[in-house]
Amino acid sequence: DASFDFAISEYGAAIWCDPYEWIPEAARLLRPGGRLVFLGNHTLLQLCAPDTEAVQPAGDRLLRDYFGLHRLTWVSDEGVEFALPYGEWFRLLRANGFEIEDLIELQAPADATRDVDFVTADWARRWPSEHVFKVVKRG
Repeated sequence: DASFDFAISEYGAAIWCDPYEWIPEAARLLRPGGRLVFLGNHTLLQLCAPDTEAVQPAGDRLLRDYFGLHRLTWVSDEGVEFALPYGEWFRLLRANGFEIEDLIELQAPADATRDVDFVTADWARRWPSEHVFKVVKRG
């Protein structure tokens, strides 16, 4: 309890653990003034990613509901991912004693050309595919 000044999740807990469980644990581990930084898939990407047998890149249409978003399972993967609407993220973080310092929505550079399985460079230039939360524990 209250033993760390900094915690980071580069994907990891940020997408593969239920945020209603790992955020309180991060708060428990951090000292007052401690910082938590976590990187994960942007909620918009999760809304636009098709759920098909083979992984396909996100399209330009919403494919699932924003409200009620929480636990995602994919046909092409045995794993589980978690995603929340941004209002839910803010409420959860605040309820666990965090102040939000920044939310960075990453955009691919104008000259990006490399596609990955779940997002094309063109998509990532137009919409954020990843986000970074920077929060500090009150106290």
